[in-house]
Amino acid sequence: MEAEHISRYHKHQPRENQSSSLVIKHIKAPVDIVWTLVRRFDEPQKYKPFISNCTVNGDVKIGTERKVKVKSGLPATTSTERLELLDDQQHILRVKFVGGDHRLQNYSSVTTVHSEIVEGKPGTVIIESYVVDVPEGNTADDTCYFVNVLINFNLKSLADISERMAIQGGVS
Repeated sequence: MEAEHISRYHKHQPRENQSSSLVIKHIKAPVDIVWTLVRRFDEPQKYKPFISNCTVNGDVKIGTERKVKVKSGLPATTSTERLELLDDQQHILRVKFVGGDHRLQNYSSVTTVHSEIVEGKPGTVIIESYVVDVPEGNTADDTCYFVNVLINFNLKSLADISERMAIQGGVS
């Protein structure tokens, strides 16, 4: 089933100076709980541990930009990101980095959330894929390693929060 989701939603066409990868995480919580957190373009800090603050002006819709402040310890302090797609029916979020003081130039990600059975109970598989420019002085492998580590931290945090919410009785 994952292969079908990947072929449908996560096909990037990286240029010569770009790299692309994806991360998959299985979560022991129903899709509705996980999607409630993922879809909050205006509050990524709810599950992304490296974000300290997020500001959005106006309503969240396609084209909305958010200004994110990154916690210290990373080679960045700010990021400006644009919402490219938010599909509540198919559970798809697409975001593009359009500014900031980071090295992830032309970063574009697709996150999809799908239901599955985990240990006999409703669960979720989340897939996050991306394409990004390879910074000067780095290799494609270096770039993917760095981005994959960040995504894995985010998805681990998402899993922990979602699974705790599922135990406590769902979406609040």
